[in-house]
Amino acid sequence: MADQHLDNLRTIVGGSNMLLGTDAATFESDYRQVFHGKSLAVVRPGNTDEVSAVMRYCYTNGISVVPQGGNTSLLGGSVPDATGASIVISLARLNQIRAIDPMNATMTVSAGVTLSQARGAAESVGALFPLRIGSEGSCQIGGNLSTNAGGTAVLRYGNMRDLVLGLEVVLPDGRIWNGLRGLRKDNAGYDLKHLFIGSEGTLGIITAAVLKLFPIPRTVSSAFLGTHSPEDALAIFKRIRERLGTDVSAFELISSDAMALVLSHLNDRPSPLETPHPWYVLVETSSNADQEDAEAQLVSVLSDALSAGHATDAVIAANARQAADFWTIREEISDAQTQARGSVRCDISVPLSSIPDFIRDTTAKVLTREPATRMIVYGHVGDGNVHFNPLRPADVAAQTFVQTHGAAISQIIDDAASELNGSISAEHGVGIAKRDELLTVRSREELEMAWAVKRALDPLNLLNPGKVLPVLPD
Repeated sequence: MADQHLDNLRTIVGGSNMLLGTDAATFESDYRQVFHGKSLAVVRPGNTDEVSAVMRYCYTNGISVVPQGGNTSLLGGSVPDATGASIVISLARLNQIRAIDPMNATMTVSAGVTLSQARGAAESVGALFPLRIGSEGSCQIGGNLSTNAGGTAVLRYGNMRDLVLGLEVVLPDGRIWNGLRGLRKDNAGYDLKHLFIGSEGTLGIITAAVLKLFPIPRTVSSAFLGTHSPEDALAIFKRIRERLGTDVSAFELISSDAMALVLSHLNDRPSPLETPHPWYVLVETSSNADQEDAEAQLVSVLSDALSAGHATDAVIAANARQAADFWTIREEISDAQTQARGSVRCDISVPLSSIPDFIRDTTAKVLTREPATRMIVYGHVGDGNVHFNPLRPADVAAQTFVQTHGAAISQIIDDAASELNGSISAEHGVGIAKRDELLTVRSREELEMAWAVKRALDPLNLLNPGKVLPVLPD
């Protein structure tokens, strides 16, 4: 029967767009090679109608489906399970820029468009699509939407949920919902797009979106700072935010261990600052002021931070190339961990005021288990998001460290975030890795409501089964 299913699906997408066996292998594991599965086949439709036809066939025949974008998920959300009974639907061929409306400041794109392509298309008409994450060359807009991606510009522009006006979605039974409305005001009933944003492909397959565009700032200034502690970093942030307001587009914190790791990963690149510091901050401001005026404002506020003792050193990028070098350091931390292997990756958010306590107390608990652990702590501290990723000691094998300490360290970190009224997943989603933990951090009522939505839209539980929603105990 499986062969018949494959033959029927092949007639929908064409023989060259059905991948089996070794050809499907790269779609069956995540890019970090942490999560592995097996698919019946990888199907690569070329347009929304083909996605609809594939989904309708699978619904009729009870075949489960795993939607996949760029497969850059860190929590296993885009990987099939080990049964080999699911098909993976890759959206990569849905890579069209459908329309750009400069007057309405919107762009309509298909789900397989990469983030870098979307940003380039916006720039071609003198506009900005502000989502910015390290994997922008491979992650796709559909995946960004399904995980409600955040990144380094959330402080000014918001998460992906804030950057979209309309969606086109293929429902589990194959019907197409066309909600591609580029309206900023629309109170005609429920705003259904928000059901699908952040649902990780469990409720429908996003095939296109209307994205918001913004003016390109006339000036962008970046600065790298040294500081004593997270408390001092927050004092700097408070000072900059009060003085510059929404011109602050990014405020990133980096621990000394994270800095050492990434500089080594970048072929021993020198630090932007001449001497080492316990903590580092990367600040970006953007505005429509003249470059000279914008930099004068930044110099003034950083001078005050230095005088107050909150910052211990600072350098402002002299040109775009140096600013890009600053951002390379920040954005390569994730890949540096992947190459080093043996990190426990946790993505939490807490109220800004709780960040110092969280980092201090959780670091102490982790180091009690293994004193030589390297504390790779970094993230978008301006919006309360900390990537807290303890890394194995240099002389301990990756597998040994993760097997011995991984689960316990992850629990320590997530418990600490929950105790501070935070979240165990700020921007990476839930996938498989955090699914069952929702039983302890979400109320029964909340999970029952989520399951009610799932059953209403996907009564056969065919879309990305086993992801996001834990099985509720009787």
